[in-house]
Amino acid sequence: MVKFILGRKGAGKTKWLIDNANKDMKEGNGNIAFIDVDDDHIFSLDYNVRLINAMEFNVSSVESFYGFLCGILSMDYDLEKIYVDGIYKVMDVNLDKLEKLRDALEKICKKYNVEFYINVHYTMDQIQDDLKTNCIEIENFEAAF
Repeated sequence: MVKFILGRKGAGKTKWLIDNANKDMKEGNGNIAFIDVDDDHIFSLDYNVRLINAMEFNVSSVESFYGFLCGILSMDYDLEKIYVDGIYKVMDVNLDKLEKLRDALEKICKKYNVEFYINVHYTMDQIQDDLKTNCIEIENFEAAF
């Protein structure tokens, strides 16, 4: 399963990702990876969640990002979920590329039984209809508590 986490800046997309990664680490049986473009969230994540800084591996395009994800999966067959935050800050993720990324990752999901949650800089009204089933929009995550 591939889910894109949508929302305006400041809506709480990063907090949603962190909270769900921590929750899944406690409740799940497999490993959890959290990919970011820096190490700022190292103390927010459960120590068992693997934080990976994509900038250390020169991820700069959707194609290199896909290869990067495949490499992570190839090293850990117990990987259950991968959370991705802020990758749109270092590469162009237009809607066409987002659709191609979804299609490629769906094949991996089925083969390796892994889930992806990827933060992108769009809102639901900007997403084409065929991608909407793969989207979760965060309107104001903090208001839910």
